[in-house]
Amino acid sequence: MGSDNHRARRTAVALAGAVVTAVLAAGCGIRSTTVPVDAGAAPSQVPCAMSAENVTTQAAPGIPVQIYLVCSSQLVTVDRTVQIDENGTDRVRVAQALLGELLQKPPAEERQAGYSTTVPKTLRVGGARSGDRAGTLRLSEQPEDLRSEALAQIVCTYAESDSLAPEGTVVLGGPGNYPPHGYLCTSEMKARPKAVPTPVVGAGN
Repeated sequence: MGSDNHRARRTAVALAGAVVTAVLAAGCGIRSTTVPVDAGAAPSQVPCAMSAENVTTQAAPGIPVQIYLVCSSQLVTVDRTVQIDENGTDRVRVAQALLGELLQKPPAEERQAGYSTTVPKTLRVGGARSGDRAGTLRLSEQPEDLRSEALAQIVCTYAESDSLAPEGTVVLGGPGNYPPHGYLCTSEMKARPKAVPTPVVGAGN
């Protein structure tokens, strides 16, 4: 009788040990399986980077230029082509062509990558008035009344053109009787376009 009780106790202890082992094994890591696991969709596209298949490779007619768009709260260049003379001798036409590109909504692949423009669609640009400093461009809105990102886009885009900023300074005025001011496209402006662009002292009238 005592031998039977001893064997029963040993069996109970063995069963308890097996249960504990199984529990510990189940808690240590991920259970293996032969069934494929769907981890979900691939990570979203990196902001401000377009895949090679989304970049238009067909050359468009016109003169290649670069304009600045907003992406991830910074200014980023994109390539465009505009219909202007190769020498860029007509400054107003160059300014109008570049502004026209800034007014356009970026194509779908650029929007998907996070690119946008903040330049108002109603904005226009013309030449200097009598008494303005040489090289002045007059916008249809006062530069200081524009959103800071929009003004930064315009300044940095115009600064890329030798005909519009031969000395690196973009001189902008508005429709009012206010003197134009000069602006520089700085690395800080590109990195923080939401900061209000500061006119260059002595660069305007």
